[in-house]
Amino acid sequence: MILDSIDKNLLDLADKSDKDLKEIYDEIDEICLYNTDRILNAFIENQVSYSDFADINGYGNYDTGRDKLEKIFATVLGCEDALVRPQIMSGTNALYLAFTGLLKHGDTIISLSGAPYDSLLEMIGVIGNSTQSLKAHGIQYEQIDLINNEFDEDTIVDRSKKNDVKLVEIQRSRGYSDRDSLSISKIEHVIKKIREVNTDVIIMVDNCYGELVEKLEPGHVGADVVVGSLMKNLGGGVASTGGYVAGRADLIHMVAERLTAPGIGKDLGANFNLNNSFFKGIFMAPNAVKCSLKTAVFSAYMLEKLGFKGISPKYNEKRTDIIQTVILETEKNLVNFTQGIQSSSPIDSYVKVLPAPMPGYPHDEVMAAGSFTQGSTIEMSADAPVIPPYTLFMQGALTFEYGKLSILLALSKMQKEAH
Repeated sequence: MILDSIDKNLLDLADKSDKDLKEIYDEIDEICLYNTDRILNAFIENQVSYSDFADINGYGNYDTGRDKLEKIFATVLGCEDALVRPQIMSGTNALYLAFTGLLKHGDTIISLSGAPYDSLLEMIGVIGNSTQSLKAHGIQYEQIDLINNEFDEDTIVDRSKKNDVKLVEIQRSRGYSDRDSLSISKIEHVIKKIREVNTDVIIMVDNCYGELVEKLEPGHVGADVVVGSLMKNLGGGVASTGGYVAGRADLIHMVAERLTAPGIGKDLGANFNLNNSFFKGIFMAPNAVKCSLKTAVFSAYMLEKLGFKGISPKYNEKRTDIIQTVILETEKNLVNFTQGIQSSSPIDSYVKVLPAPMPGYPHDEVMAAGSFTQGSTIEMSADAPVIPPYTLFMQGALTFEYGKLSILLALSKMQKEAH
């Protein structure tokens, strides 16, 4: 039994956490109930039926289930329309699809949240020499860095006044950076400031890791386009692939034509018999996010009490995504902790995690992801670039109990290896 192998002092601290964290857990439960209500209401309003799970192959004509699913996603994300497809393979793929569907040669894109996630650097053309990058297609890229985890509002407003920017992009989650993730209230504020001086620019939010953590989504506060992966929050740990792009109907039409072809748009696309898992995934998503958040809070509490540094967010801070970070200071600590997460995974628990290259990333990575769906970060996972200060990024847990066990085992392994 895993519990038998965990140090008693860790178990005692975990028991104490249940009392100390009760109010925080209760607040997470309340948000889960609110979002569950929204999603259940969307299912009822769209009259989802068993026949909507039918396997539609070939061209994918007349898939009423797919149409209802996309209406549900649009409603949940506060948008007019949505494109939800198994043909979208990841969050990075969804972002590239949206960028290339909305931007043309000579257009300018500005990141308002500083440097983007590592896997986007080559896509944009910041690094590498891909012939398919945005840069290679004549799209200009600029970025405005955050200042003390806040939008540089003056610079953003001044730049927006020039009316020569086609799209601005906000990355809600921190990615592999040491900045804080961006709350919906901060995103809402900067959107309002932009709209005061520029009504034409497309405002796009990379929503990965953030869905259903708060009661509102970027679409509710004025974002024109919202992008994410079904192997994160909105897949609920059930969807085995897929991604979404939601937003203004005219913009989603453009993105759909990029995915299929002009004149076809959203009308085609086989569902590969995945409608059932996509419906079930978003239905289960509030609970999966709840368990992920409780696991993150528990992780932060345990790590803080044990004296670790660089913990963000702190256990009692407000959250806007499911990511938890901790600075582990040495490569040995990083590898041992990650191996502990892997060894408590239901899948591939016997695999020994070691630093290795990973496609799309500039540094060696360690990644614990013993998940039912490969790369599913709504399931318990932990990963990091193997560079100082050796910051680990954790996310997910399909059940809080499983998340607890994983963290306790990882801490035990790291403590044992340290002696």
